[in-house]
Amino acid sequence: MFDSQLRRLVDRPLNVVAVRVARAGLSADSLTLAGALVAIAAALAIFGNHMTLAIAFIAANRVLDGLDGAVARINGPTAWGGYLDSLADYVFYVSVPVAFGLATPAHLVPALILIASFTLTAVSFLAYAAIAANQMKDEYGPDRKAFLYSAGLMEGGETILFFLLFCVFPEYFPELALAFAALCIATITQRIAIAAKHFN
Repeated sequence: MFDSQLRRLVDRPLNVVAVRVARAGLSADSLTLAGALVAIAAALAIFGNHMTLAIAFIAANRVLDGLDGAVARINGPTAWGGYLDSLADYVFYVSVPVAFGLATPAHLVPALILIASFTLTAVSFLAYAAIAANQMKDEYGPDRKAFLYSAGLMEGGETILFFLLFCVFPEYFPELALAFAALCIATITQRIAIAAKHFN
């Protein structure tokens, strides 16, 4: 929901850094893989109850996620890069609630519910993108993503906000996770309505 506004703030500094990174010879794919490893490091920090470290890893993961896209736009996006980026994103999205669920038994059920909502959100997003790519081949946005995006109530910015809240207030993880899951269900409903309008 807030992603377009956030991008206006971060795109320019990211692009400046991306130019230097691309000139140094680092590929977008290497940044994507580094981001996935940092996501796992964040999960390990959460599991060990090192929340300050987890917050630092979460921030680093998001920087790498933005940077790989900026470098890809400089060097030219590829289908493999888009696939790898989506996979790395969900390594991040899933590993954080898994870590909270494994770290504290009382958090396991809310973590599972949240992961289930992520799964359905991913299906609603990726299925729309795959079908829309066939039906609307001329409607790719100016940001040259690897596939068509459908906006939703819960997007990347909101996910980061909730993940940071999890780390700052870990004792409230169950309540926050269930609230997040409910908002994900609202996003799924929203995307179903969009898909029905475009595909039916």
